[in-house]
Amino acid sequence: MTSKTPINDSSSIFAVTIDGPAGSGKSTMARTLAKKIHATMVDTGAMYRTVTAKVIDTGQDPEDEEAVAKVARGIQIYFAGEDSTRTMADGVDVSTRIRRPDVNSLVSKISAYPLVRQEMTRLQRKMAEGVRVVMEGRDTGSVVLPSARFKFFLVAGPSVRAERRRLEMAQAGDNTRREEVLAEIMARDQMDSQRATSPLVKPEGAVEIDTSQLDIDEVLERMLLLIVSDGCDAP
Repeated sequence: MTSKTPINDSSSIFAVTIDGPAGSGKSTMARTLAKKIHATMVDTGAMYRTVTAKVIDTGQDPEDEEAVAKVARGIQIYFAGEDSTRTMADGVDVSTRIRRPDVNSLVSKISAYPLVRQEMTRLQRKMAEGVRVVMEGRDTGSVVLPSARFKFFLVAGPSVRAERRRLEMAQAGDNTRREEVLAEIMARDQMDSQRATSPLVKPEGAVEIDTSQLDIDEVLERMLLLIVSDGCDAP
């Protein structure tokens, strides 16, 4: 008989990864699930955005991979606040800074550098040591934590994802037109799936969920159903 471990018991350590393309709902669901199962949430995309912002703000050449990697190796990134929603870099809250248009336009290039991904992967694995973690991104289940106990891969139609991203950007004061956001998402999809290092793929063993027509509670229910059926009691 499988012994059950309550998922609100902090003595039980396990990892959940949530991957997928931009606008598929990864961040929202990672925050929601982490709160539900009393876990630490790690937004890997925010980490790459933080490196990108630092490169811009310190005047580094974004075409120089070694210079960019040096920034990645020297920066201290962590998450703070309720539900780990604030992204901190060297003690400064950069949550708003990393969502600005200049970062949006450069993050794909910066995050594709193998040396940068190597450093961020090291840091992400360190963040997952000894804690219950929900980690979201584009390679968390395939590269960062391939042995995660639970893996999810979220998808949604391009137009749905574009609208979600447009609303997110509008909340940050960026009123980019929906057509431009859609074009950016399509370009990001192509770059993420074709990059040589850690391309966006559905991780082996991941459960795919199409969030196009589902609300947050419906996606959460599907995730919790898998976790509970695997032998963990709901809190």
